[in-house]
Formats: sequence, structure tokens, C-alpha cells
Amino acid sequence: MRMAGEPFVVVVGHPGFYPKFGFERASKYGIRCEYSEVPDEAFMIIVFDESRMQGLTGIAKERPEFAAAM
Repeated sequence: MRMAGEPFVVVVGHPGFYPKFGFERASKYGIRCEYSEVPDEAFMIIVFDESRMQGLTGIAKERPEFAAAM
């Protein structure tokens, strides 16, 4: 995703696993998960371009084709 020019990636995952790859709580950046049952510590982000994160906050939503499986 970094090579594709994306500014960040979010994941829902184990808080003991993803931080070793550079992920941190997305809430630090004002980004929240669309699913209220996902704990804050399990919703993580890795930022590739800090400048493109300026002023960006809100709710991250899954693409419809993935959300349909829920």
C-alpha cells in the first residue's frame, strides 16, 4: 500500500501483534472503526504519509463487498 501511494492502512487485529510492524491505535489520529464493538486497542493504523493525514478524521468503513459478509 505504501508503494501504491496510499497515506495509511487500517486493520482490526490483535494489539499484541500488529504494533511490531508499526501499527498504532487509530484513535490517536481521530480515526474510528465503523463497528462499535471493536475495542479501541484492536483498531489500528499505520501511517505512510503524515502530511496527507493533516485534518483527516472520521469513521473508517469497509468496502461494501467486505461489509456484506458481516
